[in-house]
Amino acid sequence: MQASKDRLYKDVDFLTSIQPPRNYQNPSSLEKICYYLRKEFMLMGASPAEQAWMAEGTSYKNIIASYNMEKTKRLIIGAHYDVAGNQPGADDNASAVAGLLETARMVFTNKPSLEYRIDFVAYCLEEPPFFGSDLMGSYVHAKSLHDSKATVIGMICYEMIGYFSDKPNSQPFPSPDLAKQYPHVANFIIVVGIDKHATFNKKVHQLMKEGAAIDVQIINFPSSHAQAGLAGLSDQRSYWRFNYPALMINDTAFIRNPNYHQKTDTIDTLDFDKMTVVVNSAYKAVIQMA
Repeated sequence: MQASKDRLYKDVDFLTSIQPPRNYQNPSSLEKICYYLRKEFMLMGASPAEQAWMAEGTSYKNIIASYNMEKTKRLIIGAHYDVAGNQPGADDNASAVAGLLETARMVFTNKPSLEYRIDFVAYCLEEPPFFGSDLMGSYVHAKSLHDSKATVIGMICYEMIGYFSDKPNSQPFPSPDLAKQYPHVANFIIVVGIDKHATFNKKVHQLMKEGAAIDVQIINFPSSHAQAGLAGLSDQRSYWRFNYPALMINDTAFIRNPNYHQKTDTIDTLDFDKMTVVVNSAYKAVIQMA
């Protein structure tokens, strides 16, 4: 089984159609997402679990589905399902949740023989005002792993994997140094990590790019940038706080996508053909991490 463009579209369409938007101020919308996630995981044959916590008097949830639960070592695949403000959040972060679900479908359908467990985790409260705090869903999950002394191979974070362009000079850069190192056409995906976990990052990158139908780039920022700057702009940062290897698979986010955190972040701006090959590429890494 390969990734399905139609299923990716279906998931993004559902997530972006929910009203009011799925931000922290609309718990009823967030609950609709949780119901959808539980249903989709159950259709795969998983037994999804909820991880709840309180933030400013409201309960929020991570939804978790596990493959190979009897294994001790585990790999975490995550994506956040909340949005920032009143916008549809097609790239940020419906694209990533769709990627998470499709990767899980592929694993549960193909049933690869692995010596490790995979936890697929959909997080809440990645966006402001909770970003960077102990109330992020990814922090709640990472801390639970640490507290239970789990053996973690690493964490792969899907974050904005749907916005691409084949136009010349469509890829901007935040610095001249980066402009010298990376392509100037916005049709690549990038593995983003910190040098402390370079071995893990390079392994994921190598597995993703081998035979891939998309250009897969990598950047390792200095570990001093883990909680500030471009390195730690999503849920992988929470796992670094517990010394777990973690990285982000990303389309360069706001550097590339002008619709970031805007009402224009709509489903029609995404490239589902390229999203599909990104998920196929990531799947190869997910099932070869032993």
